[in-house]
Amino acid sequence: MSTYVYAITAASHPSLPDGMDGVGTPARPVRILKEGDLAAVVSDAPEGLRPKRKDLLAHQNVLSEAGTDGCVLPMRFGSVAPDDASVTGVLAERAEHYRERLAALDGKVEYNIKAVHDEEAVLHRVMSENPEIRALTEANRQSGGGSYEQKLQLGEMVVAAVQAREVEDAAEVHSALEGVAAAVSVGPESSGWLANISFLVDRGEAEEFLAAAEQVRAAHPHVDLRVNGPLPPYSFVEPGPAEPAGTTIGADTSQE
Repeated sequence: MSTYVYAITAASHPSLPDGMDGVGTPARPVRILKEGDLAAVVSDAPEGLRPKRKDLLAHQNVLSEAGTDGCVLPMRFGSVAPDDASVTGVLAERAEHYRERLAALDGKVEYNIKAVHDEEAVLHRVMSENPEIRALTEANRQSGGGSYEQKLQLGEMVVAAVQAREVEDAAEVHSALEGVAAAVSVGPESSGWLANISFLVDRGEAEEFLAAAEQVRAAHPHVDLRVNGPLPPYSFVEPGPAEPAGTTIGADTSQE
């Protein structure tokens, strides 16, 4: 049977509560596999696993419990190995990498920042910043709305100005928060967000980071800034060397 991997940690990590269940229906019991000074938090992998709410929550609950008493390297939902031996083989093969990551992430959490423009507010901002757009808007208004070409020209100018503002705002969010973070990971580009950035933050500096995020929000009223965290530091585990064939430890197969 294949093995579902929740996290990697030190072999000296305190044991999990007895009877803890993980993903699957029925839920699979969570157990620990040890290899040298490292360990993996695992369970049997159910067949046909999909990112349903019940199993996503079960995965997150195991990580929360495991992370209560020390550092863990969280694996993303859907991380599966062919069997237990494959997991311990990866632990042995990547031991140096995992030790370094455990040391680097000890005492730290992840905050994900997503930003999107408030459409009405950003248009007001663009108009106030761009006299050429204001002038063309007024000219079109006085001429009864303007010709097709004038409307098209105005629309293109507004789109270009909004896109430029997106780039500037994303850079400002990044710059304002990276100074209070231990590391930064920029997420994949998405048409839905002008910024999708994860920040690695010392637990003791979380309030400072959140205060900085509030300052960014106050300084950019045309930006909807969404803060998600504290989270396990998914974005900072790093995959390390290539896995043995058939192993997907650390791979994100959640289709989130």
